[in-house]
Amino acid sequence: MTSARSHLTDLTRFAPLLPGYQPREPQLQMAEAVEKSIRSGGTLMVEAETGTGKTLAYLVPALLSEGPTLVSTGTKSLQDQLFFKDLPLVRKALGLPRKVALLKGRANYLCPYRLELHQEEARFLTRETVEQMQIVAHWARKTRTGDIAELQQLPEDAPIWPWVTSTADNCLGTDCPSYQECPLMNARKEAQEADLVVVNHHLFFADAALRGSGAGMELLPSANTVIFDEAHQLPEIAAAFFGDTLSTRQVQELGRDSLSEAGQTTADLAMLNQLIASVEKGCLDFRLSLGEMERRAPWSEVCENEAVMQAGEDLLEALRQLDVFLGPLGKASRGMEACSRRASEHVDCLAAYLKGDQPNRVYWFETFKRTVVLHSTPLSVSAQLRAQRERNPCSWILTSATLSVGGRFEHIQKRLGLDTADTLRLESPFDFKKQAVFYAPDGLPQPNDPDYTRALTEAMVPVINAAGGRTFFLFTSHRALREAAVILRTAVDFPLLVQGESGRRELLDSFRDKGNAVLLGTSSFWEGIDVRGEALSCVIIDKLPFGSPGDPVAAARIEHINRNGGNAFRDYQLPQAVLALRQGAGRLIRDPQDTGLLVVADPRLLTKSYGKLFVNSLPNMTRTRKLDVVQRFFAYLAQQGQQAPSSVASASGSEKTLGQA
Repeated sequence: MTSARSHLTDLTRFAPLLPGYQPREPQLQMAEAVEKSIRSGGTLMVEAETGTGKTLAYLVPALLSEGPTLVSTGTKSLQDQLFFKDLPLVRKALGLPRKVALLKGRANYLCPYRLELHQEEARFLTRETVEQMQIVAHWARKTRTGDIAELQQLPEDAPIWPWVTSTADNCLGTDCPSYQECPLMNARKEAQEADLVVVNHHLFFADAALRGSGAGMELLPSANTVIFDEAHQLPEIAAAFFGDTLSTRQVQELGRDSLSEAGQTTADLAMLNQLIASVEKGCLDFRLSLGEMERRAPWSEVCENEAVMQAGEDLLEALRQLDVFLGPLGKASRGMEACSRRASEHVDCLAAYLKGDQPNRVYWFETFKRTVVLHSTPLSVSAQLRAQRERNPCSWILTSATLSVGGRFEHIQKRLGLDTADTLRLESPFDFKKQAVFYAPDGLPQPNDPDYTRALTEAMVPVINAAGGRTFFLFTSHRALREAAVILRTAVDFPLLVQGESGRRELLDSFRDKGNAVLLGTSSFWEGIDVRGEALSCVIIDKLPFGSPGDPVAAARIEHINRNGGNAFRDYQLPQAVLALRQGAGRLIRDPQDTGLLVVADPRLLTKSYGKLFVNSLPNMTRTRKLDVVQRFFAYLAQQGQQAPSSVASASGSEKTLGQA
């Protein structure tokens, strides 16, 4: 078989499809390592920094292998990019007739059964939802895939979607009367027959690979290779999968679905309505018992509150009565059987949560305007993942731009239970010394000072002006973001785009289109965003991104590590913060022609002993602590027409370390 390296170095294959294509040595090294791991059935972790070309480096050997292969990405948008853009290019370049498939979670596909069911029950819907139902019904007659992303006429959060898509709770699986025309089942059938399937991490853990979905379609046992892109996200996503979640919205949807299904049975509708009303009241009272404020907190904060526990027990009793009523009706129809099963599962889940005695788990909750979400999350998933890996012996390849801390992989290996994995670290081929400057401003107060955000924002105004806008201002808290937004509205003349005032996609499109905007964002803008060229020339990070000590899961992990003789700061908090900072800094240079400034404002970078670990984990940029160096840098770029200067040091006067400048 021709090797991946020989294909990637064959310019007649890729150059006509990728203008300016040149094989890169780190990319070739990664392709060879992936190819070797696929052949051996081993586990490989590859940190491939920005510019390595990791997508080609794993797709080429994957498509050259015998398959079948699963490629799992971090988000649905990356999934679509991989399937509709990257895969067609690689397949064309290789000239291989490999069959590929795209598979998303069930909520992304139209459910014909629920569409028909709720068209008949349209009198229960609002006018807006009825109008949206008509749009969906028209599209349903002509769609081939049933992927709701096709229907761009409706927003992602349109109220119609829960009525015309299924969940693991209400899907009837093979018993569904619309099973033969079900888009989800058809997509899964295509996936079973494909050589390479593109999924996302949530689907991999929650639906496909580990537990299936009631339809019996398990993907992982049939795969020879699993490739995880954006693998740094896996520990948190896996923890969510191995935990349990129950929301009052789920409980309320059970009531609505039970009423819809009861119309086809001889059920006592008056009694059912009464029981559902009792469940609805239980949900409302439970939400009210937790206070008006929206929050996320450990259950231990409220579990001794008599009103909260009474509201929880009342909801549990209402659910039990509904469960008893639905039990005998389970034989009346497939839909009612599913409702009965869901009621029993909700009773068991809520009872276990209120008891809250499973070891090595953290019980926590989130309250929203009308909803409560209860979570039971394991403190560690390493044992479960190790067991899962052993049950399904195939090659696992994990890659990301940020997997190591200080050049070492132990942190991520320990969290995932993959201590014996082979590791490979590939530095970016970009010339950061020529392309970027790293600025640590002097004279700011400590981050815990109440005046810190104001002082920082005012200090960044001349930086933003020097950059001509074109800035990502990244924050570790929504409070700091809001405070900075108030100041910047009158302090700068550039378009200001603020997270929360528009959707994420709309903000990014506007940032690219305007060309001189300043975008203020929190955690969701720290990773998975690719803005190339002049539109993004400056990234400002307000603080070192240590996790919030108020986060209930993080707090429980910290306590658990310390209680068992470890050092939570050294072993958990510090490595997590380093990885997060590297992700945020990675937004700046995305292309060999990109230039820009990275600002990490936190004084602890230089005043604390651990600051050196953060600095050494960042690309080797020219470093400065002087504002005039930053201003000369941008002036020089303007003179050069934004091309990377032959030496940033010459543009800034001289190259200095942070300690010298």
